[in-house]
Amino acid sequence: MTNENHNKKIAWTTLAMMAFSTVWGFGNVVNGYIYFDGTKVIFSWILMFALYFIPYALMVGELGAVFQKSEGGVSSWVDATLGPKWAYYAGWTYWACHIVYISSKGTGGLRAMAWGIWGNITHFDALPTAWVQIATLIIFLFFCWIATKGLSILKTLATLAGTSMFIMSILFIIMMFAAPAINPHAGFNNIDWNLKSLMPTFNWKYFTSLSILVFGVGGCEKISPYVNKVKDPSRSFPKAMILLATMVIISAILGTVAVAMMFSTKEINADLNNYISNGAYWAFQKLGEYYHLGNLFLYIYAWCNVIGQFAVLVLSIDAPLRMLLGSKQAKEFIPRKLLKKNRYGAYINGIWMVVILSGGLTLAQAIVPSSTAVMAQLVKLNSTTMPLRYLWVFAAYIALRKQTDKFTSNYKMTKNQGLALFAGFWCFFVTGFSCLVGIYSPDSFTLFLNILTPIVLTALGVILPIIRKHEDKN
Repeated sequence: MTNENHNKKIAWTTLAMMAFSTVWGFGNVVNGYIYFDGTKVIFSWILMFALYFIPYALMVGELGAVFQKSEGGVSSWVDATLGPKWAYYAGWTYWACHIVYISSKGTGGLRAMAWGIWGNITHFDALPTAWVQIATLIIFLFFCWIATKGLSILKTLATLAGTSMFIMSILFIIMMFAAPAINPHAGFNNIDWNLKSLMPTFNWKYFTSLSILVFGVGGCEKISPYVNKVKDPSRSFPKAMILLATMVIISAILGTVAVAMMFSTKEINADLNNYISNGAYWAFQKLGEYYHLGNLFLYIYAWCNVIGQFAVLVLSIDAPLRMLLGSKQAKEFIPRKLLKKNRYGAYINGIWMVVILSGGLTLAQAIVPSSTAVMAQLVKLNSTTMPLRYLWVFAAYIALRKQTDKFTSNYKMTKNQGLALFAGFWCFFVTGFSCLVGIYSPDSFTLFLNILTPIVLTALGVILPIIRKHEDKN
């Protein structure tokens, strides 16, 4: 490779597009609309981007610039700033969060398949919940077996499905705004643009739903390896992040308006679990009707989702496990039996740990009254567990800024030390607060799962280093 190719820089606009496809998706629009009373979510999205997402993205940029040669992502940042023990807990958090995520991918993949086969969800939802959960468990065990074989084709499928879902999200907005011109008598909802209909009510329901928005905008740490591949990162990276935030805000607002033209908050609130589980499918189904194409868009969306859900399922079984058990910083805190690999290089006992935890969660939900309620539970549980991994980004950033004499970088979010530390503590607080209050649910079983799941995973994360310490003594 020549120096010219090695040093080739990417445009800041390209970086912004890469980040946009990583962070944003159609599901974020639908979930925000459902949980925040329709168009009232617009105000909340704007606040979330201005006060949380932009500083979050800029902090990731600084961490990526300082640790540009680190390949372990957040765990490497925590190891360098806080030490190996904390790096283990960062890696553990990232893996533990995926236990719930894995369960939701199996359930979501089955639901997407039902839509793709029948064009409706009636037959699927008529099945006893226990049958659906047993089928979900069988599919989950099958993909655990695939994960032991180290098949790389699923990475290509996941990328393909993710790209196609991103394109469909954008096309949905464009085609929905064009629909009234194509089919003016389709019965679109009139949107009330007065201040009362746009301002949210800051009550307990509002704050317990904030984790949905935090989960929706998280994950931009994935683009950190590209910070120093942009020409003049101190100027270009902030521009890329501002463009990213602008695109996401526009997508969130226009997407919300497009969904509001289809569904009223009254009909959503009357059947909340159904809309949480099926709202995206109904949206594409209606879009096809507006264009006199029947269920065409629904089938395309459903099968893209099938591929995406199952590909992400096997990647979520394998990749976070490799990040945890393959980490140099974490290996000294993990029992030796979990570090065992099979002939394909897969951590076989680690996969068994995933089977027990995710499989147990899947079976526990067999007592839930319906499969739509299961899906709604997993959406909420994901929103309160997955953002916990972002806490380590902010902890690493705070520690970094407190050791400015030790680390150097050609890019900083701000030269003002007080402002940088405030941003780190603020984002840490918003994430922690949203996850903590998001645990609440009026449904007793959902509340039980939201409390028990983090406790079990945290306890296991504390116990493993104790087991390893005992092993080393003997």
